[in-house]
Amino acid sequence: MSQVQPGVDLPSSAGYLLKKASSALHSAMEAVLRPLGMNITHYSCLELLSQRPGLSNSELARGAFVTRQSMNVLLVALERDGLVTRAPQASTGRALPTELTAKGRAQLATASAAVRAIEDRMTTSFSAAERSNLGDLLSRCVTSLGAKGAEN
Repeated sequence: MSQVQPGVDLPSSAGYLLKKASSALHSAMEAVLRPLGMNITHYSCLELLSQRPGLSNSELARGAFVTRQSMNVLLVALERDGLVTRAPQASTGRALPTELTAKGRAQLATASAAVRAIEDRMTTSFSAAERSNLGDLLSRCVTSLGAKGAEN
């Protein structure tokens, strides 16, 4: 009689625990962003543009973990709402660089404070060293798996 290999021990599985943490973080972020008329992709796009003005649609899509088509739909809406501006034509190639407007920066400031509060709540029981270590460990997980976007 052959012995059946046990499955993954979910309570101690790093992958399962990361997924649970990701799901909890996603829900908490959506809850604070929804009243601001935003979702996580919207927030991510504004945050990326704040830190790296002039990103193209493709670069924003990679950074926000969505398709180029989804990002283009979002950028059209953000531009219509006066939160971003895009050049009418590309200076080189086909990519249209995107930048935040003053209205976009104001909306981002409110959203960033809300998201920071969620992250602070998530790590409230951690020491400063543990918070730093968590960031290092998660970055190493991404690097070890060779995930796209690891440089973000």
